[in-house]
Amino acid sequence: ELAEEGGLGSGEPLPLDAHGGPVGCVLVALVAPSGLLRQPQQLVQELSRCGALRGCPKVFLLLSSAPGAAPEPGAFLTSLGELCGRCPHWSLLQLLTEVFCRIAEEFSGATYCPVLRSSLRGALCLGDTEPWGLEPEPSPSAQYDLSGARVALLLAVIRGRSGAQHDVEALWGLCQALGFETTLMTDPTAQAFQEELAQFREWLDAHRGPVSCALVALMAHGGPQGQLLGADGQEVQPEALVRELSCCRALRGRPKIFLLQACRGGHRDAGLGPTALSWFWRWLRAPPATPSHADVLQVYADAQGSSSRGPTAGSSDQADILMVYAAAEGCVAYRDETGSDFIQTLVEVLRADPKGDLLELLTEVNRRVCELDVLGPDSDERRKACLEIRSSLRRRLCLQA
Repeated sequence: ELAEEGGLGSGEPLPLDAHGGPVGCVLVALVAPSGLLRQPQQLVQELSRCGALRGCPKVFLLLSSAPGAAPEPGAFLTSLGELCGRCPHWSLLQLLTEVFCRIAEEFSGATYCPVLRSSLRGALCLGDTEPWGLEPEPSPSAQYDLSGARVALLLAVIRGRSGAQHDVEALWGLCQALGFETTLMTDPTAQAFQEELAQFREWLDAHRGPVSCALVALMAHGGPQGQLLGADGQEVQPEALVRELSCCRALRGRPKIFLLQACRGGHRDAGLGPTALSWFWRWLRAPPATPSHADVLQVYADAQGSSSRGPTAGSSDQADILMVYAAAEGCVAYRDETGSDFIQTLVEVLRADPKGDLLELLTEVNRRVCELDVLGPDSDERRKACLEIRSSLRRRLCLQA
């Protein structure tokens, strides 16, 4: 119907582009039978091209109307709306994490796990806030308990990747500062990537004391379809590495963090906005371009609804996972002799505020990365980068008490 009316997917100008006043945010709720919301990217791209929404948040709630879906679309929206009204000062990412937690408690016997995908560059609060009001502390039950052991595994291909050693050193220092017991392997082959994750899982399952959190950093060249390339040039799918750790018994109900510094394709994003203007306007220092994939939040609230890549809805094994990609799907991740934009910015932000909510800190990392202009090796035109954050966390995650 939207396409027939000249709306989403029709190729015709959106009514928003003709809107008389400024547009601050758009929220799209898509309700369809289970299985039909797997690839909403065409709709996301349609709104991303909307001039009125350049630099504005675009939120997609993807809900299943299948009989027996847990929860029903109306229940999910009611829970989100109630929380938004009661805690208007909370960001939408915090609200969604709380909703995920409630769903997990209500449907504890079901294999159900909602997922969000974010490229937001700032905190998004949908409710009306009173700036003079006191902000209540979140309930203790809504935060992961990290009193047990914290462990990290860094797998990095250094050979042929200029600046990669600086990323390894920076991440190693950060993990030590945050109290993570850290293991490092450099220049792993594709097979070694898989074997190291398997050994890491076995070691965790045999750990004598409780394990409260695991962090895995995967740093390598990336293939055209998002594969990781080992030091031997062979491919390994990052999703297979995630699955290896998601079934770890010691980490059941515990946060599992994956940092992926690798290209996910060959597209070099010129961004949206002033970069497409004439040299005259660039000479006048027009505002920087916005990455094409920025400012989008997708919430897969149905039991079948996420993409097959990364953490997917519909499986309890995929709960409590946080994946951070250095580039949007299909795009290049940038790195030079000083290290990568993603890892270096991440370390800088987390060192400055190690007690902050990790999802909020990652949003700040994305904002800083999006502001950078990169001169691509293929031309003199400036390029943009944008992170993708995927989360099925069900508690607030603060890496330092």
